Amino acid sequence: MSRKLRTIDLTLAGMFVALMAIGANITTFVPFMVVGGVPITLQTFFAILAGAILGSRVGAISMTVYALVGLVGVPVFARFGAGLSSIVSPTFGFIVSFIFTAYITGKIVEKHKGIKVYILAALVGMVVNYVVGTNWMYAAYKFWAQAPEGFTYKLAWAWMVVPLPKDIILAVCAGVMAHRLEKSVLSKSTFRNLKRAA
Repeated sequence: MSRKLRTIDLTLAGMFVALMAIGANITTFVPFMVVGGVPITLQTFFAILAGAILGSRVGAISMTVYALVGLVGVPVFARFGAGLSSIVSPTFGFIVSFIFTAYITGKIVEKHKGIKVYILAALVGMVVNYVVGTNWMYAAYKFWAQAPEGFTYKLAWAWMVVPLPKDIILAVCAGVMAHRLEKSVLSKSTFRNLKRAA
């Protein structure tokens, strides 16, 4: 039988739902985070952190809740998007990918706690984000959305070159941050006791 979610799990999951909403629209609050016309979002960063800090199960649940909150109409997606119509958006695959990103990142760090493993897990999570999101985008433009002129699978991946350096840097930062939190806070007896008591 699967373990029930505790109060602390729900609290932390809720925190990451809020962080994802902020990360999706960070340029609204910090306008200078637009480089060459491309907004620097922090969704992948927070999805990786969710898995690395909360673990595979709770991390994936938090990302699922984030997606559902947006689908029911709360404007938590990029550009304050929301609603069921988001499902047909070519970029909705990236929202779906956050669930897998958090789960796989969490699975990797649950087995080993070294800094190299955290960074590797973060980079793997980023790759999952790109693979799921980009393939969804390609399928959307091919089957139900109006594709740009000359759109190809190669072009879909070419578009991802622009945010790639940013996401690699942020993924490494997420891995390092999660590892430091594990060593400085999450592994301490006070936090462990709080989780057991919750």
